[in-house]
Amino acid sequence: MFVKSYDEGNFLILLLYVDAMLVVGQDTKKIASLKKELGKLFAMKDLGPIKHILGMHIVHDRTKKVLWLLQEKYVTKILERFNMSKEKPVGSTLATNYKLNARHCPKGEKDKTEMRKVSYALAVSSLMYAMIYTRPNIAFAVGMVSRYMSNPSREHRPAAKWILRYLKGTSKVCLRYGFGKPMLEGFTDSDMSGDVDSSRSTSRYVMTYARGAVSWQSRLQKVVALSTTKEKYMVVIEAGKELICMTNFLKELGMKQETFLLHCDNESAIHLAKNVVYHSRTKHIPKKASLVTREDR
Repeated sequence: MFVKSYDEGNFLILLLYVDAMLVVGQDTKKIASLKKELGKLFAMKDLGPIKHILGMHIVHDRTKKVLWLLQEKYVTKILERFNMSKEKPVGSTLATNYKLNARHCPKGEKDKTEMRKVSYALAVSSLMYAMIYTRPNIAFAVGMVSRYMSNPSREHRPAAKWILRYLKGTSKVCLRYGFGKPMLEGFTDSDMSGDVDSSRSTSRYVMTYARGAVSWQSRLQKVVALSTTKEKYMVVIEAGKELICMTNFLKELGMKQETFLLHCDNESAIHLAKNVVYHSRTKHIPKKASLVTREDR
């Protein structure tokens, strides 16, 4: 991503992914000038206003200043690839009866060879692609099945298929932007020792700007949390770093973002995070980064 700011408050953003390029800006003349200069250096084809990129379909209502991102065609494509088009849709990302663990992984070479013929890793990779771009709601489930990509078992396959069935029933679900105040807000959650194999918790957060999801993550914590306070505090740390990074990006665009909201559902973790001056283990959190609960606002 390349950013060019101008004195009058305008900016240009150029997004480049291999041979796909997207230019975003407020001044059409500056956009045209940039494309003209790039055309002198590279063989380019101008496809006009963006509608599709990297498997995403973009719908832009300029009169209402609202934008939607969805991957309906991509979901249909992967369902056909794995012969799941006629399967019955489900209403949850992962069934509660799926207790995945490493004990199910095949031990013998014969079983491993047999499982290599199954396209488990390809299916999980396809789910990851949807998760990264437009589907934060499957991040936790995809994180669960991705832990066994190197050595999957017959017990792990139904879980991956379940997520595909969920996508079939929610293929039209999309991200919507442009219907809220320009404010950064983060929401955090975690599960205490949710991973059966390592007893580590999974940190989960989603960041919104103007009430639209712009960043999300679901990842195993690096250490075993011995209490819910530490477990929640670690996800607040990761979410806080992401919000600070996004705040710096907004400043680069000339958009002031002096404060942000970060939500946590654990009172002990909230008090610990607020104690950024005296606590020896919170020195990496800037003093200006405040944690605000609904009661504090």
